[in-house]
Formats: sequence, C-alpha cells, structure tokens
Amino acid sequence: MPETQIVAFRGTDDGQEHVALVVGAFGGAPALVRLHSECLTGDVFGSLKCDCGPQLKEALRLIGAEGGGILLYLRQEGRGIGLANKLRAYALQDRGLDTVDANRRLGFADDERDYAHAAAMLRALGVERVRLLTNNPAKVRGLEAAGIAVAERVAHHMPANPHNADYLAAKRKKSGHLP
Repeated sequence: MPETQIVAFRGTDDGQEHVALVVGAFGGAPALVRLHSECLTGDVFGSLKCDCGPQLKEALRLIGAEGGGILLYLRQEGRGIGLANKLRAYALQDRGLDTVDANRRLGFADDERDYAHAAAMLRALGVERVRLLTNNPAKVRGLEAAGIAVAERVAHHMPANPHNADYLAAKRKKSGHLP
C-alpha cells in the first residue's frame, strides 16, 4: 500500500479547516485529484438524496487503484451554504423545488463554493498540474483561475437511485454538470 498522509490546512480568510489525503508519490506526472466538499448527510449518514457518499468512496477507491492521488476534503457543506441552510434547502426540495431552485429561494447562488483554498492546498503540496476527478466544470474553471493546470478531467459518475435522480438531473440541466 502506498504511503498515505493527512495534511490539515486552515483558510487564512475564514478559519475553516480543510484536509488533504495524500496517497503515494507523483513524480512529474499530474496527480489524480478529487475536490470533495463536506457533506455530513451523505458522507456520514448515508443520505440517498445526493451522491456525495458514493462519490467519496469511489474517489478513494480510484486513487488507491491508481497507486496514488490526492483527495481534498473541503469544508463547503451544502455547496457552500452551510449545514443549516442545506437542511432548509432539503425541506424545500421535499416540497417540490429542485436543488438549484431551493438554493435560490434561500437567497443563494446554486453553488456558493470557491476553489481558491483547494488551489492553495495543492500548491502547498507541490502540485501544479492535476487530473481532476469531477463532473463539475466549475471545479475545473476554479482551479485553472487560481493557477492550477487541469491536464485532464476524469469523469466521476455514480448511478442514480430513486431518491437522487431528480437532484442529479437538475445538476446536469441547471448547473452544467457533465454527463
């Protein structure tokens, strides 16, 4: 098994603590990287309303199978709106709004996340080029805008279930997530 390190980072502007799980060494090749935003309901409690828990598990499996990579666990619960607001958005979704419209009803953009912290973490780890495991083009743009080169976008698809099919469809249709 490759050497694994956990490295904690604290945002200088907001004090949030983010974590990098660094598996193996990369030499000059672009590292396989997953930016995973905290999701208490999906990652810890196994919520079926999202695909976060399965995405996290699959990212770890892929990084292990590849012999190395980096998982950045970012404290951006609820696409950056926080846990309490995410639970409010869930209640609106239970009343028929999709994930994007629920965030907007609460006064937020459909995605409030910022990837500058992720880019700073990667630079601190000596990583300037990545193979990014994502379906979200905003993550690619965010890293590139912050000076990290995305050599490849690696698709990261999870199968839908009856509880999250509409959620995944809304992310594709309204947030531009790639199929």
